[in-house]
Amino acid sequence: MSRLVLFGPGYTGERLARAVEARGWTVARIDRAGMDQAGRVLAAATHLLSTIPPDDAADPVLRRYRAGLPPWIGYLSSTGVYADTGGAWVDESAAVGLGRRTARAAADRDWLSLGAHVFRLPGIYGPGRSPLERVAAGTAYRVHLPGQVFSRIHVDDIVSAVIAAFDAPPGAYNIADDQPAPQDEVMAYAARLLGAPLPPVVPLDSLPPAARAFYAENRRVANGRAKRLLGWRPLYSSYRDGLRALSATISPASVSAPPSAAVTDQR
Repeated sequence: MSRLVLFGPGYTGERLARAVEARGWTVARIDRAGMDQAGRVLAAATHLLSTIPPDDAADPVLRRYRAGLPPWIGYLSSTGVYADTGGAWVDESAAVGLGRRTARAAADRDWLSLGAHVFRLPGIYGPGRSPLERVAAGTAYRVHLPGQVFSRIHVDDIVSAVIAAFDAPPGAYNIADDQPAPQDEVMAYAARLLGAPLPPVVPLDSLPPAARAFYAENRRVANGRAKRLLGWRPLYSSYRDGLRALSATISPASVSAPPSAAVTDQR
């Protein structure tokens, strides 16, 4: 029997856990509070996936269990390990650690050195967590920056990539959809799907510091390696595909008016 130890069963991890349980797997969910007691379940595990980000010191899972890992290990990383490319495409051959997520890049390298499958993820969206909910709640806004694009990925496409990697070689894999796009374009499309007014355009300098740092990076994430080595294809190849599928779950009656004044960080 396949036994997965899942460190950090959050939004993405829990969705993966349910998918492999449906295949007959056993899943042990370990949150930060239970990490010190995970040795027994790790000893019986066939697979490990960590979704827990690093802290200031190091990766918290590897700090405790580097010597007790099962045969298959995986780690959910971030495309934030790459530097700004000015909108150019970036693949797994690019250097890491030159962007704003230096601790994440160090953890990414550490997992790779141990033979892990490292999944580098851009912005994640899916049921209950997408631009549609922000438009419906009236909290969405648009930032218009000519030439600025972001990659993104539907949560179910992350799940299918991880499952495909169970029988694939270790290494780094960019898991992103096929169509990077500007933030304001995505928000406008979400509004059209819901028949809502366009969210307001706000100036970049009105956003909180963390959001401004996010918009300081501009890149297109290439997913060719995952397609070649995992045999993976995103079910939602663009944000249009993903948002169309999700829009059926939102009632038009729940749509609120867009904001008219102050903006907070809604990423």
